[in-house]
Amino acid sequence: MRARAGYAVGMERGPQAPGGVPCVGVDDAITRVFELFGKRWTGLIVAVLTQRPAYFAEVRRALPRISERMLSDRLSELVDAGLVVREVDPGPPLRVSYGLTEAGRAMRPALYELGKWAERYLPDSPSCTEVEAFAADRLVTADSMRPDPSDDAA
Repeated sequence: MRARAGYAVGMERGPQAPGGVPCVGVDDAITRVFELFGKRWTGLIVAVLTQRPAYFAEVRRALPRISERMLSDRLSELVDAGLVVREVDPGPPLRVSYGLTEAGRAMRPALYELGKWAERYLPDSPSCTEVEAFAADRLVTADSMRPDPSDDAA
C-alpha cells in the first residue's frame, strides 16, 4: 500500500461520505468522557481525591495554580456528574469535604494507566518545578493510583 497525504502506510481509510470525505466518528461514551475530563483541572481534582476525601482548602493546596472559583466550578461539575460527593461537616466552623463516589473511584485504574502512558510518551515539562515544593509522599503519582486488588472483591 502506498502512502497518501495525511495517511500512514497500512492504515485503512474506512467508509467515505459523499465527495470522498472519510467518515470518522467518535463513540458517544468517549465523547462524554472527554466533555468532562477534557476540561482543565478536572482530571487533576479527581486524582487528588483518589487518595482520600479532602476539604476544599486541601484540594486547593494540592493544586496551587487553580483559582478558588475554578475549583468550585469543577467540583460542582463532578458532583453533578456523579463522580464526587459533597458533604457539609457540622460547624462551627462550617467545612465542606469532597470524596469520590463509586463511579469516581472506578476512574482510578484509568488514571493510573494514563499516568504510566504519560511517563513513557510525554516529555517532562520544565513548568512542573513547583512539584519540588511538596514532599514526595504527598504527591499524586501514577503509582499512587495503582488499582487496589481489594477493589475487585467489592
